[in-house]
Amino acid sequence: MFIERLMQILQERKISAYKLSKDTGIYQSTISQWKAGLQKPSLEAAEKIADYLECSVDYLLGRTDNPEVNR
Repeated sequence: MFIERLMQILQERKISAYKLSKDTGIYQSTISQWKAGLQKPSLEAAEKIADYLECSVDYLLGRTDNPEVNR
């Protein structure tokens, strides 16, 4: 579910995987491995991406359909 949500948000916001990688410090090869299903994101990576995209980790993981961050 994570990679599907991530790719959907990136497409909607017109953010490339390269830009995500550059802005978060997560290697492009790591993102490629997620896409291929060879690896799952670490909690640290999910947090970085959620912060970057200003959405909740639960949303990225498919645990909620509400992208809002509760602070």
